[in-house]
Amino acid sequence: MALYTSLPVYKLDYDLLINIHKTTKTFTREHKYTLGETLKKESIQLLVQVYKANKSKKEIRLNNIDTAREHLEIIRLLFRVTKDLNIIGGKTYVNSNLKIEELSKQLTAWQKYTARANT
Repeated sequence: MALYTSLPVYKLDYDLLINIHKTTKTFTREHKYTLGETLKKESIQLLVQVYKANKSKKEIRLNNIDTAREHLEIIRLLFRVTKDLNIIGGKTYVNSNLKIEELSKQLTAWQKYTARANT
C-alpha cells in the first residue's frame, strides 16, 4: 500500500478540492449555501473515498473507486450547472473540467488495474 499522499490521483483530487473551495468563495449568497456547499461536500467525500480505496483490501477497493467516480460525476454536473447559471466564468469552468477529466481518467485506470489484479 502506497502512502496516499504520494498517489497522483490523491494529489489531483486534493488540488480539485482546494480549487472548489477557492471558487465557491466568490459565489453569491444565494448559491454559496446551496451549490457551493454541495460542491464542497462532494469534493471532500471524493477525497475520503480515494483514501479509503488506497487503504482497503482489493475486494473492497473496487467499490470505493466506483463511489469516488460517482462523487466526481456529481461534481462535474454541479460545475455545469454553475456555468449555465453564470455563477462562474468560462475560464474557471474549463480549468475545473480539465482537472475533473484527468481525475476521471486516473480513477478509471486504477479501477481497471484493480479489477485485473483481482482475477
